[in-house]
Amino acid sequence: MAQIKIYGLKEKLNPIKQELSNIIHSCVVEAFEYPVEKRFHRFFPLEREDFYFSEERSDAYTVIEISIFEGRSISAKKNLINLLNQQINEVLEIRTIDLEITIFETPKHNWGIRGVPGDELVLNYKVEL
Repeated sequence: MAQIKIYGLKEKLNPIKQELSNIIHSCVVEAFEYPVEKRFHRFFPLEREDFYFSEERSDAYTVIEISIFEGRSISAKKNLINLLNQQINEVLEIRTIDLEITIFETPKHNWGIRGVPGDELVLNYKVEL
């Protein structure tokens, strides 16, 4: 399971939502051997007065928060971060200084999905990679 939140300035984020979602999803599928049909992305386009960040960042500054079941290896998580940085920079020309990615891992039993705790869920993919 992966729930992904993407934050950025409204005028920069709105025009690239679909393409950014496609990039994020393809990177998660590759790095985590994740099923293609499982996409859960939420976008938070913010007004300038609601999004404060360092002067070192440009208006393209984007924050990606990824919530996942615990169990992926450090190398799988680093691979995801590297893929995201590379693909987003190449395709959308967002500089790596303007991209921040955080992965939050929680035990499966802390998730409620389809009416059951996550540790009772029957999955069609591996979490331990």
